[in-house]
This record gives sequence, structure tokens and C-alpha cells, in this order.
Amino acid sequence: MDKIIIIPAYNEERNLEGVLRSVKHDAPDFDVVVINDGSTDRTSEVARKFDFVKVIDLAENIGIGGAVQTGFIYAREGPYRLAVQVDGDGQHKPSEIPKIAGPVLRGEADVVIGSRFVEKAKFRGTFFRRVGIRIFQVINSVLLGKRIADSTSGFRAYNRAAIEILSRTYPDDYPEPEAIYILRKHGLRIEEAAVEMEGRAAGKSSITFWHSLYYMIKVCLAIIILMVRKKED
Repeated sequence: MDKIIIIPAYNEERNLEGVLRSVKHDAPDFDVVVINDGSTDRTSEVARKFDFVKVIDLAENIGIGGAVQTGFIYAREGPYRLAVQVDGDGQHKPSEIPKIAGPVLRGEADVVIGSRFVEKAKFRGTFFRRVGIRIFQVINSVLLGKRIADSTSGFRAYNRAAIEILSRTYPDDYPEPEAIYILRKHGLRIEEAAVEMEGRAAGKSSITFWHSLYYMIKVCLAIIILMVRKKED
């Protein structure tokens, strides 16, 4: 196979089995790699129940950025022309993968982001996340000259060029909005596709008001630094 699904997972034993069963049913023509980000629960054991899944166990929790980049490195070393990122918490629906993978496979885009805001969706995230997304919409319009409706979405499809770039350079913390600027800096075409998402299947998100505030400040500073570097280049 030349297509792969990358699933970063940290303490997702309650959600991961359902995700993998859905992947097997809805995306049978994809290889699958689960990046177990130093989980302290049975995440790795759950993933290993499925013989079609490759599991990479990280020795400690390094965060979403490091886990996803590990997946890109794995994809880069393989024969893959397409990689799709799917979260392990059950929010991303494997049945929606064709909507983001199709434009990449047809050569219409290098990266496609699954968006809750291109069209009205039933699940739109928490209030604080929606506020952050609106702020990023404005920043993207000003700095990139392009409206990206859902830049925090981690449900994405990437072609080989994007895999190569992000396997070398990927943000460590809250990476999704910042990765857009890295990809655009390299001239890649980024589009969005309307998708349906679900709420977290089980467990509780760690994103609180203070996490959201830190998120906004950190990512905005990182984007400014990236744009300054772009000008210097």
C-alpha cells in the first residue's frame, strides 16, 4: 500500500479500539501506524490487538508534536504518497477520509484540512476553542492572504512533499496552526474540505481556559517568528 493513516495516541485505551475498528471498516486500503506517546494505560496493548496496525511505543510522553512527527518519519521511510492524520480520541471519523484524501490524490492540493467550519457541522468544539479558531482565521487572512476556517483541526491529508517537510520540521506544542505556515513557507497548496466530527468518545480533554490562553499566546508568537524568518530568507 502507498497510503497510511497516522494515529497519535496518549492514554486513549477507552477510545482507540473503536477508532481502529472504524479505520478497518472505512479505510481498508490504508496501512495504519499508532504512535503510542508514552501512555501509562493500555493504549499500546489495545493497538496491538489489531494485526493490521504497526505500533511505535515512545519511551516517554513527548507531546502531540513529537508523536505526529514520529509518524511522518515512519511514513517518509516507507513507500507512502499519502498520509492521513487521525486522532486517537474518536473525534475524527474514518468514513470522512475520502473527503480530505481525494483532492490530494487527484493533485488538486498538497495538504487538505478537514474543517468543521467550511459548512455548518453538528460538532464544533468547545467555546474557548471556537474563539481561538476565529482569531486564527483573522491572523491567517492577514499574514497568509488566505482564509483557513479550521486551522486547529488535526484531521489532515498530506502528499509526499508535505510528508518530507514535516518529517524534518514539525512544531512541538499545539502544532496544527503553526504547521500551516511551515507548509506555506515551502510553497505547498493548502485547502480545506468540509467534514463531520464527533465529540471525544470517552475521557476528558485537558484543554481548560488557561490552556487555551497559553495556546493562543504561544502559537501567535511562533507564527510571528516564522513570518520573520520567512522575510529573512
